[in-house]
Amino acid sequence: MTFRSPSRAALRGFTLIELLLVIGIIAILASIVIVAINPTKQLASARNAQRHSDVNTVINAVYQYAIDKNNLPSTITTTETAVCRSGQTPAGCVNLNMLTGTYLVSVPIDPQLSSNTGTGYTGYTIKQDANKRVTVNAPRVESPETSISVTR
Repeated sequence: MTFRSPSRAALRGFTLIELLLVIGIIAILASIVIVAINPTKQLASARNAQRHSDVNTVINAVYQYAIDKNNLPSTITTTETAVCRSGQTPAGCVNLNMLTGTYLVSVPIDPQLSSNTGTGYTGYTIKQDANKRVTVNAPRVESPETSISVTR
């Protein structure tokens, strides 16, 4: 009986150095992809897009109400005031509950505010000027944008 050591071709597998090299290359490529995608910037852009949509939704609802009633909601004043959530009326905010149901499903809430926060504010502001032009503003805007507001 003679023992023959298995030939190199019979041993299939990778050496530790080869495995570490492949893992290192994958880690470098993954970090490059993550930096290129920049998830923080992408999430900020998504929240800003939601704010644009919310501001337009509120101002469209206000003007649909004004068209139907021949007058702007009486709660909108000439000073910039926070907008209240549906069904809530904390002090110093504009109640737009008359818009819910017909013009809005509910008053939109800033994407960074939790829907169960007890403050009652939406994160948006509204005002009208002397010419009855209404401005809706999203003051919690994130970089790279500096402001989100619509005036009609």
